[in-house]
Amino acid sequence: MDVIALLMGLCFSLMWSSAFATGRIIVEDASPLLVLALRFLISGLIAVAIARARGQSWRLSRPVAKSVLIFGLCQNALYLGLNFEALRWIEGSLASVIASSMPLLVALIGFAMGERLPRLGIAGLVAGFAGVALIMYSRITHGADPTGVVLCVIGATALAFATRLVKAVSAGGNLLMVIGLQMLVGSAILAVVAMVAETPRLNLTGQLALTLSYQILVPGLLATFLWFSLVGRVGAVRASTFHFLNPFFGVAVAAALLGERITPVDILGVMIAMAGILAVQMSRQAAVRAAS
Repeated sequence: MDVIALLMGLCFSLMWSSAFATGRIIVEDASPLLVLALRFLISGLIAVAIARARGQSWRLSRPVAKSVLIFGLCQNALYLGLNFEALRWIEGSLASVIASSMPLLVALIGFAMGERLPRLGIAGLVAGFAGVALIMYSRITHGADPTGVVLCVIGATALAFATRLVKAVSAGGNLLMVIGLQMLVGSAILAVVAMVAETPRLNLTGQLALTLSYQILVPGLLATFLWFSLVGRVGAVRASTFHFLNPFFGVAVAAALLGERITPVDILGVMIAMAGILAVQMSRQAAVRAAS
């Protein structure tokens, strides 16, 4: 992994982790599903417009079109939709830590389906889930709403299954177009659900405009493009290693932006979760090298 890939991975992890703290700010002024549908609509239209200007086609092959639908549903509608809904009840740092367990869930699903996982990977799974569980238990005993925790867990599981099911999200140089279309799929689904299940609320403030613009441009467009570019540069397994930084960045950003209190239990849980995620990803890299 070269220096550029390292910088890309660090930037991606920081951008991805910042979505939860800024999301917590957004739901203070807007209903979660409505504002998320709006965010995906704007992000998707921007990405599609840029893709068309660069000559990319929206005529996708059948496997890529399937990937767009799966990711639009699982990543945008379920994963982020449930997380934004949960942010009404729980802190951004807790939501980011639960979301960071996604690589552990991906490995666990593979192990349950019969894939070989070395001892280091099994130890990493146990440690990673233990670290996340420690933080969840500590926060719930100090007043965090269990409903929000459950929504985050379901969202992370949905993204893990999508990651397992979809081998390639882009093909033929249509990366920006694929990113834009899967955002529009998520926007359409969330808009329908919001109309049925949500009372619209939109308080137009400077804070909302600033944080929503940030989410559209940084975690929405830039981080997504950076992630797929990193996967194309170093492969999915190596790129996923950077997820081990997400618990640290998520808690740090929430503390800096929202003033959320970090307890010694949080620090211990984050360290254990980071070590577990790193161990799982290292064992997966070793398995890939051994197979090749």
